[in-house]
Amino acid sequence: MRYEVRKSIIRVVGTIWQPFGAKAAYTYNLYAYDLDKIDRPITRRSVSHWLSLHAGDFEQIIDFYASLEVGDDTIEIPWADEDNEMFYYDCLGEDED
Repeated sequence: MRYEVRKSIIRVVGTIWQPFGAKAAYTYNLYAYDLDKIDRPITRRSVSHWLSLHAGDFEQIIDFYASLEVGDDTIEIPWADEDNEMFYYDCLGEDED
């Protein structure tokens, strides 16, 4: 028997509240409930809006990458800036996909 696990994630780079203005990175794992709260159609702007309401650890979101499993589709929103992507991987020590 074989199982397939589909995960929806948003990788974020932004400034945090304390220490004020420090740049940080984090990965949000989304559940079906979270996906339902993102405005349709799912675009960079609608994901950015969701983050503005649900990413309270961050004072400001600088950039993000999203891979969202919606129904049978995977919606991928790439980083806007390659430097932010490199900061994310440097900060969290994760390997690039």
